[in-house]
Amino acid sequence: MALNLKDERYYFNRELSWLAFNDRVLEEAEEQSHPLLERLKYLSIFSSNLDEFYMIRVAGIKEQIHAGVNNRTPDGLNPEQVLRQIASHVHESVSRQARILNDDVLPALARKGVRVRTISSLRKTQREFVEQYFRENVYPVLTPLAMDLAHPFPHLKGLGMNLLVELRTPYRQDRKVAVLHIPSSLPRFVVLPAEPGKYECVLIEDLIKRQADHLFPNFKIVGISDFRITRNADLDLSEAEADDLLKLIERELRKRRSGTVIRLEVSQSMNTEHRAMLMEATGLTELDVFDIPTYLDLTPFMSFLGLPFPDLKDKPFKPVLNLRSVQDSSVFSTIRKGDLLLHHPYESFSHVVDFLEESAEDPKVLAIKITLYRTSGKSSIVKALKTAVDNGKQVTALIELKARFDEQNNIEWAKELDRAGVNVIYGVQGLKTHCKICMVVRKEGDTIRRYLHMSTGNYNESTARIYTDLGLLTCNPEMGEDASAFFNLLTGYSLQKKWNRFLIAPHTLRPELCRMVHECIRNHREDQPSRIILVVNSLVDPDLIQELYKASITGVRVDLIVRGICCLRPGVKGVSENITVKSIVGRFLEHSRVYYFKYSGQSQIFLGSADLMQRNLDRRVELVFPLLDTAIKGRVREIIQFMIDDNAQSRYLTREGNYVRAKKEAGDTAAFHVQEYLLYLAQERQRELDTIPHH
Repeated sequence: MALNLKDERYYFNRELSWLAFNDRVLEEAEEQSHPLLERLKYLSIFSSNLDEFYMIRVAGIKEQIHAGVNNRTPDGLNPEQVLRQIASHVHESVSRQARILNDDVLPALARKGVRVRTISSLRKTQREFVEQYFRENVYPVLTPLAMDLAHPFPHLKGLGMNLLVELRTPYRQDRKVAVLHIPSSLPRFVVLPAEPGKYECVLIEDLIKRQADHLFPNFKIVGISDFRITRNADLDLSEAEADDLLKLIERELRKRRSGTVIRLEVSQSMNTEHRAMLMEATGLTELDVFDIPTYLDLTPFMSFLGLPFPDLKDKPFKPVLNLRSVQDSSVFSTIRKGDLLLHHPYESFSHVVDFLEESAEDPKVLAIKITLYRTSGKSSIVKALKTAVDNGKQVTALIELKARFDEQNNIEWAKELDRAGVNVIYGVQGLKTHCKICMVVRKEGDTIRRYLHMSTGNYNESTARIYTDLGLLTCNPEMGEDASAFFNLLTGYSLQKKWNRFLIAPHTLRPELCRMVHECIRNHREDQPSRIILVVNSLVDPDLIQELYKASITGVRVDLIVRGICCLRPGVKGVSENITVKSIVGRFLEHSRVYYFKYSGQSQIFLGSADLMQRNLDRRVELVFPLLDTAIKGRVREIIQFMIDDNAQSRYLTREGNYVRAKKEAGDTAAFHVQEYLLYLAQERQRELDTIPHH
């Protein structure tokens, strides 16, 4: 009897797998070997991740339930079952997060001079300071909102901090309730006068609670507690009916503010009556309500990384400037000598900026074309594009307006570049453009040469310091032809079917990945084994998972390094015994996508922007490109081998769905930490470069 590889036993649930990833972030906050402010950072990231998960993923599940959709996921769960399991998991996780913060991280920080104080613990001078601060900076911007027959439950901002205040009149025993929204313009942490070398603060909600009687004169405050709501933030983008995509996105962003409430967080001290009142006002059930035994919303604690306590943070590092050491007078002549690989953040993103800045100034450059998915606030990339326009070059920028939670930023960039004279486009109708590519067209004598930068990551100088990504600089003619055809596909009308080197979603990427898996299967021999290694953020696509199962059944060894969601179940006898899945969570966010296939004694390595999810393979424009240079292929193969060898930050996925720490092999004397080792190699390389005499 043939195996049914679609059997639900062979799949993990996508949403529960994501929650397992966020738990791995929480584990980093527990890790005693990390500096204290880094542990606080992980607690903050955990909260930020969970907010986005509820705003998008849980909101989508609730919409399915409301619409009566009962489709089962590949693992056999329907939407209501998924929602119940999410709620159960998250209740446990947020309790664990609170314990780490309250019982471990904050007390340890206090011993090091970084203290979050309660109002009751303040010294006299500090109390006087916060009272004055309240009068001058807080009181004028607060607006108490009554709740009664004449004043219904107010419309509150999603993810905003609020206080529910119960009041009693002095002469009558009837009680009234008011809501106090804390404006985002107020800082979450009010810094207190403290001794030199120490940092002390109070949270804004604690300060307001203590001073709240000023807002309700002649009333007695019976109780006051925190709460926070989360709204559906997914955008409804029916592009087929939109005459102007930019206006459509702007309209939908305004609607996001009034999205359905999908989660309620309340302080654990809130009484049951008030809790029930908020549930009724928001229309939520017990599954959607979370009693938080610590501060609500730990996301702002990320700002503590800016405090001047270097001993409480990871050691700083300077990305290596290795390209400049081999660069001729021109970056173009350097690229002509051979392809160049960039590995961020170990190697500086400034090399990419240099490429664009030189292109903007070079009189031989005729045109620049680039895709911008997410970029940074003060972007040198954007500045270079505007300079290029000023210098008479044709500049085209595809700006993806639908980049989630960067929509408003990208709208502003689009308008600014349009005003500067850049030809701004918004991509292919119905598809999100997620690829990362820049093409510079340069006239050299009687010929035209195309220089390309392609990457697994965004043109964002900020995230390039904390995300691991791989990029390639090349002037390969075949890739240059593909790049021209690719931009024509993005900007105009094109039914391009064949490509020299590129793999393009949603057209050729899926079939080509499947073909290479099939080649590994077909050519697998005991004396010449095939091998598949995939480094991605997420593995969800059921069809591709089935192809990997087939490879495993044939005997092909498959190594999957999947940072986030993985729906493939490894280690199942007769199905996935030859598949290992590991996740690396560390100082840097593992963001590279590498696709390695070895068969018939030859290896092929591709880099690109696509994760292995239905949306990436079928509903996005993605670009995956091959590495052709033997030395570069060897270097990337070495990087992914380091990732496989990591036994410090790796967790292995078991067939039961748990992630367990990597076991050290017999004879191992120390943990091997891939990110620390790559940092070490980069610093050694920089020291070598510093000894080279400059002329």
